[in-house]
Amino acid sequence: MNPKLLTLKSAIEKRKSIETLVFTNGHFDLLHAGHIDYLQKARALGDALFVGLNSDRSTRLLKGEKRPITPQTDRVRVLSALEMVDAIIIFDEPTAHRLLDALRPEVYAKGGDYVLDPSRAGTLLPEALLVQGYGGHIELIPYLPGYSTTELIERIRERFCD
Repeated sequence: MNPKLLTLKSAIEKRKSIETLVFTNGHFDLLHAGHIDYLQKARALGDALFVGLNSDRSTRLLKGEKRPITPQTDRVRVLSALEMVDAIIIFDEPTAHRLLDALRPEVYAKGGDYVLDPSRAGTLLPEALLVQGYGGHIELIPYLPGYSTTELIERIRERFCD
């Protein structure tokens, strides 16, 4: 049994004792230095960091049938080994709305590829209105240049799949 892997019910219970909860979510398919930088910066924003992990099913829905490369059981194990991650909750939906609505974190951290203003270039953060509606703060953490899972997959293809 992995003590960091929580059901939503147990996460809600644990959340009650946390003054400033930081929440983030994602696939974390091939963990790399960009993820580590991002998670460290997110954890520094509060007293605990909960990570919503897209299930294998929701990852396939959002990223295509060839993803995830790493199954969710392995992704949970890797994230659990990181000291900055306090809890992991697997979710099956395409967005983290249900988790955010239940946990109401003070800080919602997401990567710098998201935007809050629809007039700016980037992907509009789908959970923004929910978080802003309950008074939460959204922190967009810039990516380390050159670090993304998609870029990593492309480098592997270029080097090994000719």
